Amino acid sequence: MPTDFDKDAYPEPPRQTPVAEKQTGLPNPALIVAKLFYYSVDLPVTTFRGVVGKIQAGNKSVYYHQKFRRVPELTQCREGDFLCYYEAEMQWRRDYKVDQEIVKAVQDRMRACHQREGHSHQQNCMKELQLFSDVAKAYNSRYGDLGAYASGRKCLMKQKERMMAGLKSPD
Repeated sequence: MPTDFDKDAYPEPPRQTPVAEKQTGLPNPALIVAKLFYYSVDLPVTTFRGVVGKIQAGNKSVYYHQKFRRVPELTQCREGDFLCYYEAEMQWRRDYKVDQEIVKAVQDRMRACHQREGHSHQQNCMKELQLFSDVAKAYNSRYGDLGAYASGRKCLMKQKERMMAGLKSPD
């Protein structure tokens, strides 16, 4: 029977992987340090976090759906009630941010329609364009000329001046 290969050049692989023989009777120091760290630091911290996580899971509040109660406006506060003034100011700031986000959302809808419709956007996006125009007009009439240091008091004074100008007769 002829052989095609040279057994000396290509020896056969060993039939079984040999087991590493332990050279010393002493324990592995890296294994001791790893076990010591696990039982002294990792296990207690993991257990504590698990217990705290279970407690917090029962008292979970969703931050982005937080509901604030409506507080009285500046016109409803008694004279000298500074806490009421502060709460009304914070309410105004929340309303201001909500109104900004409404304008941004309507503007994004209008832009998306404009992008989607292309050249025929003027006839196909008329509803979005009208909605944006109304929202922007309302936002501008309420917050338009307040400047960089806008506040609830400034907005109230602007509203009062606008009402007074409307009451004046054009005689």
